[in-house]
Amino acid sequence: MKYNFETIVDRRPTNSIKWTKYPEDVIPLWVADMDFACPQPILDALQEKLTQGALGYEKPPQSLMEAVAARMERLYGWNVNPEMVVATPGIVSGFNAAAKAVCKPVDGILMQPPVYFPFLKVHENLDLARQYAPLVQVADGNIIRYEIDFEAFEAAIGANGARTGMFLFCNPHNPTGNAFLREDLSRLAEICLRHNVIICSDEIHSELLLDETKHIPIATLSPEVAEQTITLVAPSKTFNTAGLFCGFAIIPNPEMRERYKKAAEQLTFHVNTMGQVAAQAAFSGSCDGWLAEVLAYLTANRDFVVDFVKKHIPDMRLTVPDATYLAWLDCSELISAGKIAGSPYGFFLEQAKVALNEGAEFGPGGEGFVRLNLACPRSTLEEALGRMKDAIYANEPV
Repeated sequence: MKYNFETIVDRRPTNSIKWTKYPEDVIPLWVADMDFACPQPILDALQEKLTQGALGYEKPPQSLMEAVAARMERLYGWNVNPEMVVATPGIVSGFNAAAKAVCKPVDGILMQPPVYFPFLKVHENLDLARQYAPLVQVADGNIIRYEIDFEAFEAAIGANGARTGMFLFCNPHNPTGNAFLREDLSRLAEICLRHNVIICSDEIHSELLLDETKHIPIATLSPEVAEQTITLVAPSKTFNTAGLFCGFAIIPNPEMRERYKKAAEQLTFHVNTMGQVAAQAAFSGSCDGWLAEVLAYLTANRDFVVDFVKKHIPDMRLTVPDATYLAWLDCSELISAGKIAGSPYGFFLEQAKVALNEGAEFGPGGEGFVRLNLACPRSTLEEALGRMKDAIYANEPV
């Protein structure tokens, strides 16, 4: 391998949210950013910008929109006109702007929990009704996966007497790691078209594909689906530039695009200058060699986590994510057996000195779970999992 992902990048002296929230004896495997250095072409582009010296107001250049469009064509054969691309200060801002653009007050916003927790706040931000179509957990031994209940999905449209204005979709899905198949995407899209529900598809993890997984943007299914879809993409998860706050909304429907731009103006969105520079470098293709190697490393880390749990924590269940660098750990049997008392998040933080994400924060179906970020050097992962195992079985006979 050309790149070394075993190197420990010391983030404690920075203002890293991930590394400064907890005491120094805690291993943080929670916030979804990677503990790897960014690809060198991004660092070089940022350094060149700094050398210029001036960091005043800048608007996203046409070349950046062209780079986004070209990447969609190269990865998916998706013919995106650069004028369809709208820059946003990140994906969370992006889906809040989408809801503001397409929903009326007291409309419903539909989502599939357990799901990325900022999804669960959009209704509060915009005076909407939250509607749930939970994913269904299927277990095979201690491996779990998630499926869509299409009848429940359709039944959730219009639930509680609220017109469903938007389906907020997470593809690939966080925290389950699902990369949805074309058949599933087509059924979801058909239901949304039939009920005139706008799709906002958060595809921020779309390039974090493990094994031979393929990503299908839901907007590529047909021109009709594209006209009813806002697709959100960003380099931030893929190339570890989350702190630079730059993402993109791809909106083929011109009328919807203008409404989105107006909503973004009302929310006073401004995209970080350095984020634009990083995104241009990331989407140019110059970092794709780094990406191929980091995906191989993340796949090996995922397999290490799965194998470790199977061998050493057999009472725990977990997903084998198709995409993302997030493992979803089911601790319910450990709780039932009395090996974990109370919240698994609190147990691992206090007893193992490992910080994970609290599963209940991901909505219904997250209770008894924790989310683990495996995008770190293997040595960090080994130490954390060892601590977790020792804490669980501390009172077991040797």
